[in-house]
Amino acid sequence: MNCRAGCGACCIAPSISSPIPGMPDGKPAGVRCIQLDADNFCLIFGQPQRPAVCSAFHAAEYVCGSSAAEAIQLIGWLEQSTAAAL
Repeated sequence: MNCRAGCGACCIAPSISSPIPGMPDGKPAGVRCIQLDADNFCLIFGQPQRPAVCSAFHAAEYVCGSSAAEAIQLIGWLEQSTAAAL
């Protein structure tokens, strides 16, 4: 599966503990990444400043569902489920 253009769910729903330009402490779950533009595209895509966790993400139906709204729900659920396991 390829990412849906303008989705941005992976830049909003999960927490990111790695530094992000403009967000040196990363970001909490549910907070929009500062590097996500108004059209939900990553401003640092393909650049070395992009966190490794972001570069390693690959869209998959079980994570992304069939819409951006469903992706937010699924990624949010995965975030909560894995955070509770820690």
